[in-house]
Amino acid sequence: ATDHALDAALGYYINPLFSIALGAVLLGERLTRAQMFAVGLAAAAVVILTIAAGSLPWVAVSLTVTWGFYAFFKKSLPVGPNQGFLLEVLILLFPALGYLVWLTYTGQNHFFDTTSNTWLLLGAGLVTAVPLITYANGAKGLRLSTIGIMQYIAPTMIFLIAVFLFDEPFTPARMIAFPMIWTALVIYSVSMFRSRRRVRLA
Repeated sequence: ATDHALDAALGYYINPLFSIALGAVLLGERLTRAQMFAVGLAAAAVVILTIAAGSLPWVAVSLTVTWGFYAFFKKSLPVGPNQGFLLEVLILLFPALGYLVWLTYTGQNHFFDTTSNTWLLLGAGLVTAVPLITYANGAKGLRLSTIGIMQYIAPTMIFLIAVFLFDEPFTPARMIAFPMIWTALVIYSVSMFRSRRRVRLA
């Protein structure tokens, strides 16, 4: 698909705010007024994009919802980061093998057609797994505020690439929605920092 990098960036920007709402609904976590305002602002941005496009920004919404529930289940399961990653791989193993068989049956499998393709596909798994395992283990030694700031790096890079390299259209609706999301994230981050500071001082 093309022209969806900005939607992907939007989804990753909204994700922490969706996680807050998810925690409030499913885990009974209490939200501050600032956090509730931030979540509402993000929701309003999605509404603006929906009205402008005539349909939901499905790429952004799908990324937000799937990553939000992924984080929720990862937090809820009583397993360590490495065990959790192994469990994820085992869950996805059989569907992936089935998909590989289907690709082979339909003549679309490129896994063994050339040596370079085979190594590239094997390497894709490696460059996916190593950062995930490193992050999962490294996050245990980082402050939550540090992790919170780090999660904005990826969508910011996607946003810059989409606008300046892919030349995706930055429509008027996006010009309104993205600053709303950024404002919501600033409010959320400031609220988080203040809450953690009060806890340390208590």
